Amino acid sequence: MLEPSKSTDSSGMDEFGYAQTLDRSIGKFASFAAGVSYISILTGVFQLFYFGFSMAGPAYAWSWPIVFVGQLMVALCFAELAGRYPVAGSVYNWAKRLASGTSAWLAGWLLLLSSIMALGSVALALQITLPQLWSGFQIVGDGTGTYDFALNGVLLATIMITISTLINAFGVKLMTRINSIGVFVELVAAVLLILALGWHVARGPEVFFDTAGFGEGHDLGFFGVFLIGAMASGYVMYGFDTASSLGEETKDPKRTAPKAILRAVTASFLLGGLILLFGILAAPDLTDPKIGAADGGLQHIVLSVLGGPFGKAFLVCIVVAVVVCTLAVHAAAIRMMFAMARDNNLPFSRQLSKVDPVRRTPTVAAIVIGVLAVIPLLVNVMQPAIFTILSSISIVLIYLSYLLVTVPMLRKRFLKKWPLRDEGQGDAGFSMGKWGLPVNILAVLWGGAMTLNLIWPRPEIYNSVPPFEWYFQWGGVLFVAAVTIGGTLLYRLKIRHQTGVLAEHAAAVAAHPSAGEAGQPQPVRAGGGAEDGLEPMDDDLEPQRVS
Repeated sequence: MLEPSKSTDSSGMDEFGYAQTLDRSIGKFASFAAGVSYISILTGVFQLFYFGFSMAGPAYAWSWPIVFVGQLMVALCFAELAGRYPVAGSVYNWAKRLASGTSAWLAGWLLLLSSIMALGSVALALQITLPQLWSGFQIVGDGTGTYDFALNGVLLATIMITISTLINAFGVKLMTRINSIGVFVELVAAVLLILALGWHVARGPEVFFDTAGFGEGHDLGFFGVFLIGAMASGYVMYGFDTASSLGEETKDPKRTAPKAILRAVTASFLLGGLILLFGILAAPDLTDPKIGAADGGLQHIVLSVLGGPFGKAFLVCIVVAVVVCTLAVHAAAIRMMFAMARDNNLPFSRQLSKVDPVRRTPTVAAIVIGVLAVIPLLVNVMQPAIFTILSSISIVLIYLSYLLVTVPMLRKRFLKKWPLRDEGQGDAGFSMGKWGLPVNILAVLWGGAMTLNLIWPRPEIYNSVPPFEWYFQWGGVLFVAAVTIGGTLLYRLKIRHQTGVLAEHAAAVAAHPSAGEAGQPQPVRAGGGAEDGLEPMDDDLEPQRVS
């Protein structure tokens, strides 16, 4: 159906208008591991299983294949883009070549904010697993107090983010080495867990066709609670673009990145789906309230079914998955910040885009991302529903940023401007051929529907615990609107007037007669926005260089 096209190893960055400043050392498995670890089967499935189950019961598992099909449409579009533009901050750089400067900046801005929030919410997953592994990890209180869960979660998450900051700041080789080992452990553990749960199946698959009373009293019945529970699946299958965001550090990226994106989302669907399937079928008692509680969930099922040592061993593997997922989310956020700063598209761009000359990694960006990721945790430290609120908002921002790529890509298809003519930059690494248009349409429809579903001001997500205030329930809408409108105004009023590739990151550097004061590097005006009087940066345009 879909066939990869021929590709060349485009290891140089000059065709995109940039100098090669990052360390190109990532191989095929490490690239695949980056996408898998961001999606992180064990982290995502185990983190919000309790929420999906508490909302819609066993039948919530049907949201898993639905989300996969929708996200696969997006992943196929991204694979096609990754085959041409395997550049850091992939979503931002793709939007820059498909749409106006404002849209591209907003795509990068929203994804950067979502990655920062996702970093905190992923690290919070330690709170769901570590205290069940050993009670000593419940450092704050005994876990029964109103705020014990949230406070202890923030403490553990802050420690994890600090460790991730140090590893990512040290260099991409260390990060990918740890990441690859962790993903290998995660994949092996997932397969063994599937086999173990399958061996202990206690009921037949008819349970997935029974609403079991869930949805009674809801305006939309079971469909209404199913839409809410679908957030648990939607939270897992995103971030596959990480494989391309590390493209500047990947060998033969035009062929490696597209395959890594598709393999990551497919492997995650298969393994995660089987864990959900056999986890529900093997649960000793589906009426056990602990299955739908934040301190129980799928972890509780594993411990109940497999018992002491074996159950604890799998929980250790979940902790490993959370660690590597945190590293991958952090790495992706760093590359987005670096990519935008390199184009002088952020405040303090020169500092944020600085690459350590020895480790060849954006060290300053790594530290700043780590510090910023802790802020949402501290703001919500006294919020018992911290997991669902942060998780939902971060996913909404992700889906919006993805739409800012798939929508202009679809527009280009209708205008017959995509796929691009292969002139001057070699063949693309992946092509959907005749399937491109229907896949792209489905990707846009899916993204719009899921964004609306996730941002809807439901009390079950945004105001599930006292005090019940209207501004808590509408908090997701208000926050997303604020960062979108605020970001747009920031770009339109200030940043767009300074945008341009910083001289130290440009493909070729030479002194310009009007470069200003001697010794002061000047930004190079980059092709990007229609509002700048320039056409979007297409494949048949020459990359911008220092003249």
